[in-house]
Amino acid sequence: MSSAAGPDPAAVQLPHVITRDKRLDGSLAGHFRANAPPGYHVRSQSELDASLDEVLTGHVQDEPVWVFGYGSLIWNPALAHDATEKAHVFGWCRRFCIKMMMGRGSVEQPGLMLALNRGGSCWGVALRIPAERTREELALLWRREMLSGAHQARWVAASIHGGRQPALTFVANRHSPRYLGALSLQEQAQMLCAGIGHLGSCREYFDNTIASLQRLGLKDASLQRLARELGTAPAVRARVRNRVSDEGGS
Repeated sequence: MSSAAGPDPAAVQLPHVITRDKRLDGSLAGHFRANAPPGYHVRSQSELDASLDEVLTGHVQDEPVWVFGYGSLIWNPALAHDATEKAHVFGWCRRFCIKMMMGRGSVEQPGLMLALNRGGSCWGVALRIPAERTREELALLWRREMLSGAHQARWVAASIHGGRQPALTFVANRHSPRYLGALSLQEQAQMLCAGIGHLGSCREYFDNTIASLQRLGLKDASLQRLARELGTAPAVRARVRNRVSDEGGS
């Protein structure tokens, strides 16, 4: 069992939170660009646009886009969407494997971020973006998930109501210097307890994800093992869950 208690989630101050409006006005992306530590690459808007263009190549313009969420997109999508469904993806698993040095971590006390990594399978949610809003909403999503290059956008086959549907999601970029590969439970727990930044704490992020999966009736064995390592108490999860709103931090 990890001995690190970590910051009290209820005491975390959130001067910045991820909302759709703050993605629209570019203030969060601007904050990251202005405060990035040395050697931390933050993509320009033109780089983000080029990446989105490449991913949308071949997508039928007048059809909606499904986005598969496995972490904060479950409890704080901050996207305009007209449907949310439970979804299952094979060949990818949910893992804390990306080092956070901004947002919910710092250079001195890095935290951990979720990504999909190869192998296994993963339950999450599929968000449907209407065809007429695809470009606008995905551009906002790119500012959130693709800003640092630690994730790669990928089309996957998501199982929704027994059918298979192409969906966009974000997997670990194994070539990123922030990709940490397979960490032990103790290493993950230590970084989740230590990581804190201008968006809040990694522990809060973990508790929000666990609580959201529980509300949906979804299980993740690896997160349950990590929860035991963290010693996550139900009272802590409830306190964090009550702080989350549509404008909660990611």
